[in-house]
Amino acid sequence: MTSSHDFKRVWFITGASRGIGARIAEAALAHGDAVVATARDAASVAQRFGNPAGLLAVSLDVTDEAKAARAAEAAIARFGRIDVLVNNAGFGLLGAVEEATADEVRKLYETNVFGLLNVTRAVLPSMRARRSGHVINISSVGGYRSGAGFAVYCSTKFAVEGLTEGLHAELAPLGIHATVVEPGYFRTDFLDSASLTVSPRIIEDYATTAGQVRDAAQRINHNQPGDPERLAQALIALVEAEVPPLRLPLGTDTLAAIREKNAAVAQETDAWQALAASTDFPKEEVAAIA
Repeated sequence: MTSSHDFKRVWFITGASRGIGARIAEAALAHGDAVVATARDAASVAQRFGNPAGLLAVSLDVTDEAKAARAAEAAIARFGRIDVLVNNAGFGLLGAVEEATADEVRKLYETNVFGLLNVTRAVLPSMRARRSGHVINISSVGGYRSGAGFAVYCSTKFAVEGLTEGLHAELAPLGIHATVVEPGYFRTDFLDSASLTVSPRIIEDYATTAGQVRDAAQRINHNQPGDPERLAQALIALVEAEVPPLRLPLGTDTLAAIREKNAAVAQETDAWQALAASTDFPKEEVAAIA
């Protein structure tokens, strides 16, 4: 076992063979940290990174709970601890809600939500034992604001947001941080067929909504404004922070989307506050019961 004192931090990163996960792994290794890099095929990790002393490549299908437990055990056996968990494994689904099949939706949730839960539950016992650690869940701008064409995908990221917010409250008293990271459009292969499932069923009634998003995805692919290397460096800064945030939006497009949604929610809440408030029991009745 490599001594845990050899590295400032030990990262456990899912979906680390390509895309954002690979960039985060590269940045952590360059920072002098150790990385447990998981992917469905460990050979793809070795092919990308070689065999540095600080790297442990592990085959992991996050949808398999038993394999998640074994991967966490392998990390502890090699490095003695896990300081940072990055739940990055996931993929997208493009298509209107009605166009998506039950099987497509189920597979999406199995990876993006249940897979994240499998890995988190596997890693948390060691963090709790040490009263230290940082769980980082990769969400999306779509985890804060949903939209046509990506509604089902966004719903999985909304789940990730809710899980992280609850984890933040549960883990804070134990000395463990939880952060949900919300990247906008970054120049990776996310919009390629390897990372994005496109529903084959097309309903013409959605041509001006989900259909336009299908077309836009092809135009945007590999022309996204976000730099994945800068994203990886942002995560290094995140784990170095003494008091990390619950949410970390990354990219000016995400910042704009958050501001726009917050303003729209505030406007709508003000417009409907009378009806919303009218559903309480009358104050005098509540006072009488008390």
